[in-house]
Amino acid sequence: MNETAPEFETPREEEQVELLVLRPKQKAIRCRNLESGQEITFRTGGAYKAVPGEILVVRPRKQWTYAGHPYLSGEITASRIDPEALGLEPLKLQEMGPFQPYEPPPDPEEEDQIEDWLAELMYRGTRTAYEMEAVLPGEDPEDFDSDPILEAVDLAQADEKGEARELLFQVLEQDLRCLDAHAHLGSFVFDLLPALALKHYQVGVRIGDLSLPSDFDDYLPWGFIDNRPYLRCLHGLGLCLWRQGRLEEARAVLERNLRYNPDDNQGIRFLLPFLREGIPWEDLPDNL
Repeated sequence: MNETAPEFETPREEEQVELLVLRPKQKAIRCRNLESGQEITFRTGGAYKAVPGEILVVRPRKQWTYAGHPYLSGEITASRIDPEALGLEPLKLQEMGPFQPYEPPPDPEEEDQIEDWLAELMYRGTRTAYEMEAVLPGEDPEDFDSDPILEAVDLAQADEKGEARELLFQVLEQDLRCLDAHAHLGSFVFDLLPALALKHYQVGVRIGDLSLPSDFDDYLPWGFIDNRPYLRCLHGLGLCLWRQGRLEEARAVLERNLRYNPDDNQGIRFLLPFLREGIPWEDLPDNL
């Protein structure tokens, strides 16, 4: 028998499997079977809509082995984003000491310079600042300029977004906890595929959340650069929710972003008044 000939199996009709997305392609997805830990190629239509870190629930139609590698085709019956189920090690959270956000001095000639609800988000006094660990697989420790994230950004700016996405998929295949890869993958498709961008940002936020206590109410300042990937994911998630008309969810995410980084390097204070007024995304002023 030809050793490279496919060997087919017929799965049971009621059988379903859970697959962790590792690396999407146009017509197939490299996955890991959550139960067995085996890597497998899942062939399905719309494979590009999957994102690394997403869990697919699949009803198999056909299983086969080709050249020693397992393949599967079937129907996606459900999907979810559930980093808690993946056994990921939380990113380290380093205490950086007391932090006092910038607060402009009052101007006696101006009343109500900032609305009370916004002041409560931005001016909460001195609290503890933390920096979240940033992992970067593929970085060459002997090459100071080695940075696959920056390389992917350069490719995207050179109108090579396909290559940029492939590079970031490679990074995430090594470690799903690279939040900056999730953030940039979301930004690459934000304009044309906001629903796909939302999933990229969701995965990044949920992985970052593994590092934060449920009652976390301190600061993750932008000035500590390793916080930026998580803050970018929060920002992108809030905007994508807004684009989908999920205004209350968007407001909650962006308010959390502002509480964590009250110096507001991302300009969230200019967006929240529109959200509070219930302004749809498509009706926002062009200059925002």
